[in-house]
Amino acid sequence: MLPRDHKRKHERGKELNPRDKWSRRRQGREWQSLGQPAMPKMAKGRLSSREQRMFARKRECVHTQAKEANCAKLEMEYIVYMGDSPKGDISATSSMHTRILQEALGSNARASESLMYSYKRSFNGFAAKLTEEEKNKIASMDAVVSVFQNGRKELHTTRSWDFVGFSQQVTRTSAESDLIIGMLDTGIWPESQSFNDEYIFAPPSKWKGSCQASANFTCNNKIIGAKYYRVNGQFPEGDIQSPRDTEGHGSHTASTAAGRSVSKASLYGLGSGTARGGVPSARIAVYKICWSDSCYDADILAAFDDAIADGVDIISLSVGGTSPYQYFEDSIAIGAFHAMKNGILTSNSAGNSGPGPQTVTNVSPWSLSVAASTIDRRFVTDVQLGNGEVYEGVSINTFDLEDQYPLVYGGDVPNTQAGFNGSQSSEPTARIIKSTEKTLESSPFVVSFSSRGPNAITSDILKPDLSAPGVDILAAWSEGTTVTGSKQEDKRVVPYNIISGTSMACPHATAAALYVKSFNPTMSPAAIKSALITTATPMSSSANSEAEFAYGSGQINPIKAAHPGLVYDMGENDYVKFLCGQGYSTKNLRIITGDKTCCTSQTNATVWDLNYPSFTISSSKKMKITRVFHRTVTNVGTPVSTYRATIVAPEGLSIRVEPSLIKFKLIGQKKSFVVSVTAEISETMISGSLVWDDGVHLVRSPIVAYASISKI
Repeated sequence: MLPRDHKRKHERGKELNPRDKWSRRRQGREWQSLGQPAMPKMAKGRLSSREQRMFARKRECVHTQAKEANCAKLEMEYIVYMGDSPKGDISATSSMHTRILQEALGSNARASESLMYSYKRSFNGFAAKLTEEEKNKIASMDAVVSVFQNGRKELHTTRSWDFVGFSQQVTRTSAESDLIIGMLDTGIWPESQSFNDEYIFAPPSKWKGSCQASANFTCNNKIIGAKYYRVNGQFPEGDIQSPRDTEGHGSHTASTAAGRSVSKASLYGLGSGTARGGVPSARIAVYKICWSDSCYDADILAAFDDAIADGVDIISLSVGGTSPYQYFEDSIAIGAFHAMKNGILTSNSAGNSGPGPQTVTNVSPWSLSVAASTIDRRFVTDVQLGNGEVYEGVSINTFDLEDQYPLVYGGDVPNTQAGFNGSQSSEPTARIIKSTEKTLESSPFVVSFSSRGPNAITSDILKPDLSAPGVDILAAWSEGTTVTGSKQEDKRVVPYNIISGTSMACPHATAAALYVKSFNPTMSPAAIKSALITTATPMSSSANSEAEFAYGSGQINPIKAAHPGLVYDMGENDYVKFLCGQGYSTKNLRIITGDKTCCTSQTNATVWDLNYPSFTISSSKKMKITRVFHRTVTNVGTPVSTYRATIVAPEGLSIRVEPSLIKFKLIGQKKSFVVSVTAEISETMISGSLVWDDGVHLVRSPIVAYASISKI
């Protein structure tokens, strides 16, 4: 989820600063902080001076959180979330939204002007322009769960699939071609060979989506649906009003997940090989939510609303905010919850704000959060000085400069205003040599830009969940942009590009999840997620001192995940009990679920009883604490089987499992057990694991204890 996935490459300790601004196409500009109103040039022309003053005033009000009368009367864009979609005619839902606005605004005309979008296919809500007073009035209504600002989120593989043991010759099922990935991103470049539909039959009959009419875009039997979203109707200058990708990011993520095999793919010879997605037979449905000025919450929710109703099997979203939000004030968590209700797993990038603690942003327990790890190659570039000495650095350079060029020492161009002085030097020269590929033997490890845990919203749920390749990934690229995204300074237009970020890790996990589903079509989203987590390849804390807060349960292993043996399954009711225990009210949960949910002493489940495939304890520093976890596993392996518990517990961590032996006679049979964990918590985290072993399957869950830190 690297912000705009800049082209500067990474090495351990020297990764791109993740706080670089989002836009690559508009290099040199600084966009506002996420969540603040932007003032870009719009496709319909420049903003009037009155509109410019309005945007400036909005920014001032948001920045200062001012409460004076002028700010209270200023219209802002809000999302009104109203839970589950009402049964019956969806047109009645739009009418209900209009009536709510009429009541709050006191005017039919103002209500019509205010309403920007109605969410009605998969859940209930709307986006509208409201003053602070109007927003508060709507928030107090019984039918409303939450009202939050329409903020902005950022966009957070020839070799990568082989590196995780997932070769081109892997066993596949015919069901793969009936599975559909919903890609919420910057669109797609349909002419790419990765999306060629040769020899692909018509879309599966379950597909209910469409290809939005556009003069410059057509779908095919690979890209079976495509839509674009801009709820406020104002398109940034230079962006194309169609599902076509002019950024590159969406084409890259889509081909990583489900691109067809393309031989001899490379970036000017770098990374040469066969580019392919993890599930190359799967179909792709495109939902363009991101533009050159970011990805807006209102558009994200609109895409979720459609994707769920259209019939996708999984949603892949390499997007996130700069900080986590409460579950039902976060567009991604809301959309993912309703996807889960409809049997759809949402795969999210963890974020690119590492390596600081508590920086992971997509943390809802019903979605999959993916960190970025390395593969066993890296690209290096030699710089030859005029005196013949050669220095190696980590970057990607497609040029081979034959001549020497002047070399400027930073000390010779000091920031004198900040008090720095220049230094004396001669007239050095250097030439940059084209990059070469080398083996990175220490892989896999999680790169520093990848966001870290712990979870800032629910501290005793481990996030990220796992890791996947996200560094130097070669995949399809948009030919509507350049290698770096700067059309003015860079004229290189390429069909394949090499970029890095948790954005690249996410579609690897998405494809792995869909691969699991192709073998296990009736598995729930939680069961698929459990299969991925409990079969992940363990990683070493010697390369990542943050351990599970960096890599979760480890690196994805799609082949093992397809046959996990046991799964920790959950459904909507389990999450509702968890939410009751987290303090959500019966009123709001009934609106969210659309049923007669009631939070009582019997249904108020603790976080430790959520049937999650990992175990986490947080507490104050230098304290001994015991937690008891109740778990249930479902047999999806051998009908008659016996599993024995194996515990790994370092000093300071005591783990007891009762019973330590569980026996099954049938597929689908469930067995419950209790895990008691006592931890001597000090300054640092400690971690162990529980493995259920039947001699064939190893079902591994990480166990983490740590000293909690203040909430973000």
